Amino acid sequence: MSNYQFQLIDRNRQDPLPEDARRRVLDRPWVHLETSLQGTAACYRPDAALENAINTAITVGEPLLLTGEPGTGKTQAGYFVAHQLSVKVFHFQVKSNTTAGDLLYEFDAVRYFRDAQVARLQNEAAVQQLDKNAYVEPRPLWRAFQWAEEHQYPAVLLIDEIDKAPRDFPNDLLHEIEHMEFVIRETGREVRCPRELRPLVFITSNDERRLPPAFLRRCVCHHIEMTDELLRTAVLSHRQRCPKLDEGFLDTAIRCFLQLRQRTKEKPPATGELLAWLQVLSVATGCRPEVLETDLRKLPFLSTMIKHPEDLLELHRGS
Repeated sequence: MSNYQFQLIDRNRQDPLPEDARRRVLDRPWVHLETSLQGTAACYRPDAALENAINTAITVGEPLLLTGEPGTGKTQAGYFVAHQLSVKVFHFQVKSNTTAGDLLYEFDAVRYFRDAQVARLQNEAAVQQLDKNAYVEPRPLWRAFQWAEEHQYPAVLLIDEIDKAPRDFPNDLLHEIEHMEFVIRETGREVRCPRELRPLVFITSNDERRLPPAFLRRCVCHHIEMTDELLRTAVLSHRQRCPKLDEGFLDTAIRCFLQLRQRTKEKPPATGELLAWLQVLSVATGCRPEVLETDLRKLPFLSTMIKHPEDLLELHRGS
């Protein structure tokens, strides 16, 4: 394992690479593979339980709350449904300072008050003529309404990592999610979506904190476990990322990966790290199953999987 096909940097080399060798950095077919959530939606393979939960949520018209640790495919599920139904995804990424209003619309108060000040210098009547509707920008829920009205078919609304939001955020969403309507405070305009066009709502949570019971009652809930089968399915569906690895090698690699997850506490590697590791192994020379039949500390390319210094230290402290 001392020489790799992709090795370009050599700590002992003093002279720059010649042009023909330097251009090998352009010859990396894996960098051209689609990795976006939308682009890889067709590769997603939900198990029977998740498929049933998705169909149930769509049928009863309730949000589907997907829980589980990072890397189990919760976010990808929404894009998978959008791909299957040929509809658009409106992806709302929740942050620590997110409010329910961020999902509905944004009023550009700074621009409005600036324009009002300029108008007031002309005359007071000009201020009254300013149209506040021109300062309102639709956010994901409203944009999903607009898309549905245009296409006469529901869109997918993905509310990602709701457990990162402030405590009141889930309950603040209850009215909008249940009734699919809201009022723009600055203009008094009411925004509604016909019941048959209401978005297909997917909500994800990494279980970092509990969600309110009132919110849970209004959702279809499904938990995704990080299992051997889930990992195997993900690897097989992204087989183009590691074409040189045979089934025996993949079996051994997944087993090593699961053992490594048990030994890491701060940031256990997830599906994305596994695929990246297999991708590197695929382009390396001499990648036979026996190179993985060793101490976990000696696994090649550990940097693709171990992301926290404390996990690396703990791994090397072990036997």
